[in-house]
Amino acid sequence: MGGKRFALLLCAKDTDYVKKKYGGYLGVFVGMLEEEGEIWDVYRVEAGEFPADDVVEDYDGFVISGSCSDAHGNDVWICKLLNLIKKLDSLKKKVLGICFGHQILGRAMGGKIGRAISGWDIGVRTVHLSSSSKLFTSLKMPALLPVIECHRDEVWELPSKAEVIAWSDKTGIEMFGYGDHIMGIQGHPEYTKDILLHLIDRLVHRKMIVDSYADEVKARVEAIEPDREAWKKLCLSFLKSRL
Repeated sequence: MGGKRFALLLCAKDTDYVKKKYGGYLGVFVGMLEEEGEIWDVYRVEAGEFPADDVVEDYDGFVISGSCSDAHGNDVWICKLLNLIKKLDSLKKKVLGICFGHQILGRAMGGKIGRAISGWDIGVRTVHLSSSSKLFTSLKMPALLPVIECHRDEVWELPSKAEVIAWSDKTGIEMFGYGDHIMGIQGHPEYTKDILLHLIDRLVHRKMIVDSYADEVKARVEAIEPDREAWKKLCLSFLKSRL
């Protein structure tokens, strides 16, 4: 018998930096989530590459990555991804959404998403975890957990069947659960600080943020550490049903 099989639905192009240091974003996610005997495939959905209908059921779980695109947009690949998510929901497949993935899950399930009212959130943010989540209580997670953030969009409103399971002083819906099979995380548990610092430089180069804000963010990033091990445990437990 083979091991479990997972798919990364990659919604961003690999940067030269991430390709050189980590082997691309697949390498970043595999570094956090892969365990012995598992198979991890990548589908570059942003480039129009999707799993065929007849292989979707072969996967034990899916991870939807972050993106430079807007989850509230209507690009052809985004609309196709929304349809795939609805199919995964109907099959009750485990789906973990990160940043853009969190937002597109919220949209697919019937919520409202858009530009963050309070603007960009870049750096390390302390997130408040809900004491009502059985995932958090079973793992004995702390009430406060720092995570790397890099986003200017957010989930405004969730559908009635979804539950807010984490929030911060910047973002009202930092995490949500939908049934036992879908979870969204606005932050980036998979990111290291060097990836974030590289992204900040890219945002400056693309004139998406100004130099003074970038310098301010970089100074704050050095002051606090994300709890990457706690986030790893949380993501593994959700994706692989360790309750």
